[in-house]
Amino acid sequence: MDSIFGRGSRKTSLLEEEESEKEINEDIENPLKNDTEEEELEVADDDDDDDDDGDGSDSDTSFDDHPRTWENPIPWEKPVVKNAKPPHPLTVTHVSQTRDLMKLQSSEAMMNAELQNSEEWLKLHSVEYMKLTLKDLVDKGKIGNMKPDHRTGKAMQHIQFEAYDVNEFEYKLNMAIEMYTKRIKWLLQGSKRIFGNIRGKRIAVVVDTSDANAGFGRITAFQESLIHLIDEQLSQRQSIYLMSFGTDIDPLWPVARDVNCRIVEEAKEWVMRLKPSGGCNLLKALKHVLKVQDIDSVMIILGSVPDQTSEILCDYVHQLGIGQGIPLQTVAYDCSNHLTNLTLRSLSEVSHGSYHCYTANCEDQIYTGTDISVLLKEIQKAQEVINKIKEMRDGMMGSALVSIMSEITTEVAKLPQSRFLPRPPGHDLPLKIEVPKFQARSSIGWIQQHGLKARRLDLYQILAPNAYSYKEEFIPVIKKAVQSQVHEKAMVQFQWHDGSVKNIHVDMSLLFEYQKQLYSTVRLYEKRIEWLASGSRRIFGTIVEKNVVILIDMSISNVNYLVHIQHSIRLLMEQQLANKEYFNIIAFGSEAVAFKPTMIKPTPANLQEAWNWVLDLQCGGSRNFLSAFKLAVENEEEIKHKIYSEGIYLFTSGVPDQTQDICCSYIEQSTSGRGIHLHSILFNVDDYDAEGAIPGRYANITRTAECLRNMAHCSKGRFHWFRETGIIESDDIQHITTEIDKAMNFSKKVQLLVESVKKKYRNRFHQEFLDEMAALPAPPRMRRKALPPAMSCTPPASYRQQRTEVREERAKILSRRPTSASSSSLRDRQTNGKDRPSSARDPMSRVKSSKRFATTSFFLDNKQKMGDGTGSVIKKYPEQKSVRKAVGQPNIPDVEDIVSTKEWMRLYSLSKLKLDLDKLVAGPDCKHNEGTVKSLHKHVSAKYCDIFPSINVKGTVKHLQLLPHELKDYEAQVEKVLKRYLKRLQWLLSGSRRVFGTILHKKVVILVDTSGSMEQYMDELKKELAALIWDQLYRLGARFNLIRFSGDCEKWKERLVPATQENCHRAVSWSSRFTASGNTCTLEALRMAFDDPDMTAVYMLTDGKPDTSTSLVLKEVSEMNAERKAPVNTISFNCNDSTANNFLHLLAQETGGRYHRCQTDFDAQLFAHKLLTEGFEDTEYPHLPEFDGDDLRRLGSEINTARKYLAQSRQYRSLYQSKVSQSEKPTSNKGNVTPFVVGKPKTAVQ
Repeated sequence: MDSIFGRGSRKTSLLEEEESEKEINEDIENPLKNDTEEEELEVADDDDDDDDDGDGSDSDTSFDDHPRTWENPIPWEKPVVKNAKPPHPLTVTHVSQTRDLMKLQSSEAMMNAELQNSEEWLKLHSVEYMKLTLKDLVDKGKIGNMKPDHRTGKAMQHIQFEAYDVNEFEYKLNMAIEMYTKRIKWLLQGSKRIFGNIRGKRIAVVVDTSDANAGFGRITAFQESLIHLIDEQLSQRQSIYLMSFGTDIDPLWPVARDVNCRIVEEAKEWVMRLKPSGGCNLLKALKHVLKVQDIDSVMIILGSVPDQTSEILCDYVHQLGIGQGIPLQTVAYDCSNHLTNLTLRSLSEVSHGSYHCYTANCEDQIYTGTDISVLLKEIQKAQEVINKIKEMRDGMMGSALVSIMSEITTEVAKLPQSRFLPRPPGHDLPLKIEVPKFQARSSIGWIQQHGLKARRLDLYQILAPNAYSYKEEFIPVIKKAVQSQVHEKAMVQFQWHDGSVKNIHVDMSLLFEYQKQLYSTVRLYEKRIEWLASGSRRIFGTIVEKNVVILIDMSISNVNYLVHIQHSIRLLMEQQLANKEYFNIIAFGSEAVAFKPTMIKPTPANLQEAWNWVLDLQCGGSRNFLSAFKLAVENEEEIKHKIYSEGIYLFTSGVPDQTQDICCSYIEQSTSGRGIHLHSILFNVDDYDAEGAIPGRYANITRTAECLRNMAHCSKGRFHWFRETGIIESDDIQHITTEIDKAMNFSKKVQLLVESVKKKYRNRFHQEFLDEMAALPAPPRMRRKALPPAMSCTPPASYRQQRTEVREERAKILSRRPTSASSSSLRDRQTNGKDRPSSARDPMSRVKSSKRFATTSFFLDNKQKMGDGTGSVIKKYPEQKSVRKAVGQPNIPDVEDIVSTKEWMRLYSLSKLKLDLDKLVAGPDCKHNEGTVKSLHKHVSAKYCDIFPSINVKGTVKHLQLLPHELKDYEAQVEKVLKRYLKRLQWLLSGSRRVFGTILHKKVVILVDTSGSMEQYMDELKKELAALIWDQLYRLGARFNLIRFSGDCEKWKERLVPATQENCHRAVSWSSRFTASGNTCTLEALRMAFDDPDMTAVYMLTDGKPDTSTSLVLKEVSEMNAERKAPVNTISFNCNDSTANNFLHLLAQETGGRYHRCQTDFDAQLFAHKLLTEGFEDTEYPHLPEFDGDDLRRLGSEINTARKYLAQSRQYRSLYQSKVSQSEKPTSNKGNVTPFVVGKPKTAVQ
């Protein structure tokens, strides 16, 4: 990384080193002065000491505008120490504080040397840390007099070294080599020779017990080595977890156990029980051990070639290990196969772990391990410096000097490229920060306040009060459709924004004022554009968010534009970042490096520190955009402290290394729902050299702009494109120009309106007679049908007489109607003014009383004056409806219906079968009432509380009204329904329905996942797929098609085919050739399925998430299925990833399909069989397993409800028995009183 982003310190020339050496000598002579100045020079800027222009002048300045000197010191503020706690000794600010902390760190590292690997140990013992490199040796020399070269005549610099310095330097190097040698010897002792040095306090050990590793002749030595490992290293750890694997895995404990004497003995006994167990299924072992909780390191001991390839294992460890940080310590135990060593080395590199190799025959293999090889490289570095010292002793002016000078030239070559590029004036000076007076907004937010609609300057808003639409309505009085008509000389017709034509009354003064307002608004928009094109906004646009992260492209293609990039960042810091809440800067080439681990406040000191960091950046590598973007959005420390980035600004000159689809998918997935926006800024590189080694951009400028534009818009961000001559494209400016165009369009329409009105008036004034300017006469037909004049409030006598005659005529008609006519017939005809169909129901039929009494009529001898001489006798009174609810008698057919559980439960649920116990006991007459009687001034409770048992139903106290024999009948019915539910459950778990669920549709497309993760289940999948074709598709008579998807997609047929015997045989034959490989392209498979126009449903089987974004898949499927409404039924096949299962559940839910999960970790058939054979005496055991699939989950929930009701009913019956026992106790002392028996009918008691 130093070669790309700089070393963080400025290099000095040889002359400057000589001057600094003189200053050091002066400081040694004046130690008191040196100590005094040391404290005050801590605030100086060390990065500005060197001369960037080569004139040797100092440019030290402080961060503020008034630099502090000895005459103008910084004022001292007395700290508040009241009630303060004394600090820790090592936290007290002192000159030697850093030295004390470094000593403490060194001592702690020496104490923990046994728990560290060689890389961690070398952080405090390397040649660079001890300052024993060739560069440190050159720094000890002094510049001598320049002497000419005899061959070339050029002046040569001469470096002089003190003999004491060289001898001491060589002695330290020899001591370092000896220390490294002792470390290597220590690593070759005891169990460390075989298994390496184990690091970590909570470790999981995975042991290979395959036939090849634990076979005859090896198992004894292997067991002894493992026992030695336990005694020497594992017994010193905090907790351990042991597991062996062959074809299958065999863990010793389910979780990691704390180390004690008993655990150590159990581990030894487990080692002695090890025996060969088949193949070497390393992938299955990794899947299990990486999910174990509370471990910080995994040790893999392998003695044979694993069953899976190295690529599959490394890819799995890389994907699963993201975010966990668990290193793998791999050990190759006495294996001569190079594939084993290669696989283990790759696994350790992917997981940032260590690799160790042990062979009994070849000692050289031990030195290829990570710990020892790193130490050997360090010894080689020290030996090279010693060889340089020997060459220098042979002749200081010989080849050694040339070698030293070449080393110095190499160091000069490592200086930042910006040192050799022309710089603008004041490029290295401190920032001149300008705090913005207001919070900037994007043009979209600005237009919401200052746009035409917000300022009520939309033309249609202005014309709306005087605009009238064309209407055509039916007038009931004249029984005709009437149209609105306006003469062409009274109004102006104007086309509205919705395409309709309206008649407008034109107000000339209003339009004149509107034109003036439009002009002032356009001037405001032009000022906004000028502001957007000034300062740093011309380069970056507006920075609108409060928490921002700047991503800077530092690829090798920008090496000639490094100063331009730095100057752009400087303008941004000075003008737009001072009023933000938090900020950070991330530079990226092949790798990404952040200015700070988390976002910080934009204080002047922090901004100046960030500017110094930017000055040290170097260009190198390619454009690894995703690494920088992940560093910005997946910062765990920021999330922990609740600091969330809101705006990410990408400053680049070309397309990223990753493809556009991958970038857009990741951006959309990581920013959706979090309020993060990515804004892309493209600065145009003009010197595109197609013949160069690395071109300025990997696509032409049009494709580059399109790629960056799409990346910004997928997260609702903005795109900005500029070059040295000006802005080429900007979303902010484009929104403003759109508003200006709209204003200009409105102005033109107003001009057309005014011209049309002027034309009308001009034609009218050209007439000869002015009387024609009067009001226009009404059309002839309107004159013929004019309304009569208004009548007075009192009607005339003729009118009153006419109404009286109408009433008399109506009375005559009613008096002449036949006696058989119903009295309500006329009323019905009057009320049925509206035409009702003959099949319509009477709306009053619900409230009309039905026939309540059964009567018999008879004749009377003596006819009454008033009556018809008949009478009637009531034979039967209506029965009152009982409030009590009877227990239902369910009848569920034994034939299984091919429907979903949701549809099946609509007919046969407990509620539909009237077996809901809560409803049966929750009648209104069973409620326990308590109240206050005013006449008695007492709180009176309900009677018979001591007779009827009291129960709590949904928070309400009820008196149990069901008698014991009714409860027993209820329990029998519930047990009958439970048996039917369990048979349905067995049916759903039988055959191909266990894996695929129930196929309900007649035109289906089956999608089958054959990615690389399905390899271990491929044989099972082929069998189940054949069972599906014959068991469900063939019997159902469906039309179907098969699609296989992994890295690519393949159709069995182009269209749906009927499930005949011939087609079923061909489908089974085609599916038997499936092989597992590649990725999981779910979206492409769904697109291929929706291409078939005859398809009505999709059934998709997979074992994980798609390769693309899950949100992208849901969005695409929603668009494809907007009109077809075809359900997508998802099947999770041996998938334990909760995220993938949630995605499949959501996909099925949004498309109206069903989600099914095939689980192999429990046997639901065994549960159903136990209940059917053993009965339902125990309502809690066995426990029903939890189902994730929709069908099984609904049925399982109903089974649990039935078992709960069964337990409640038995509990209610026990309440009656307790009542009987309580009533018998007091009556035993009374004479011949008949005891009250709860539950018997009254006749039995009597």
